[in-house]
Amino acid sequence: MSSTLVAIFSMGFLGAVFAGGLVLASQKFAVDVDPTVDALERVLPGINCGACGFAGCRSFAEGLAEKKAPPNGCPIGGNDVTTKIGGILGMDTGSANNRKVAQVLCKGGHTEASIRAEYNGPMDCRVANLTQGGDKGCTSGCLGLGTCVESCFFEAMAMNDNGLPLIDEDMCTACGKCVAVCPRDIIVLAGEEYGVHIRCRSEALGKEVRKVCTVGCIACRKCEKECPVDAITVVNNVAAIDYDKCIVCRKCVSVCPVNTIEAQDGKPIVKQKKVG
Repeated sequence: MSSTLVAIFSMGFLGAVFAGGLVLASQKFAVDVDPTVDALERVLPGINCGACGFAGCRSFAEGLAEKKAPPNGCPIGGNDVTTKIGGILGMDTGSANNRKVAQVLCKGGHTEASIRAEYNGPMDCRVANLTQGGDKGCTSGCLGLGTCVESCFFEAMAMNDNGLPLIDEDMCTACGKCVAVCPRDIIVLAGEEYGVHIRCRSEALGKEVRKVCTVGCIACRKCEKECPVDAITVVNNVAAIDYDKCIVCRKCVSVCPVNTIEAQDGKPIVKQKKVG
């Protein structure tokens, strides 16, 4: 037998041995794939942004299948994805379909807030807050450098001419990126249906607030007294709304002497009646 034939037979034999080994290995180490996870992953956006708190869409799908994640945990997909997830898992997700949007709790732009210094550092709110504290007199308000806008993957935010971020609620996915990067915690996520917001976070005394901002909360408590469902409380010199209690009646808006409280057009007048 020639050396060529020996080589051919040898290679063929070795190939058969290795192929058999691969077949056995694939059977021994095969990982069972849950078809539910595959189905869940298919209805997810697939952008792996991590806004759900998991490493990516696949990890979130696995969490859903193992009941370690809520069906409305994907802020990017919104109500549509939540409903599809409920259909796959056989769950009623009606109560989970409460879309949230970002809200900026500050109205102190260039027109309303005083300027105490000239800021020449990097155009990043986090850096400004840690160094000179920005240029505005209010040390609790929006720094106006647009870091939140830059963090938005979905182009739902933009800076207006007054130096404040505006939110396009139709584009907002409530991913929370803007909330995370704001060094002064003035951005929150609230239910889309809520149209009344107290846009101030300053805990300074009323007289000090008036020195640096014309629309800052002065803790007069008029809104707290006027609220029919006790949804507003004044703590540490600043009023705050409990959105779970608020019925969006707008009574607080009419009594605020400094226009800190804002009512959004197009939102429902009364969300629901409170019992008890």
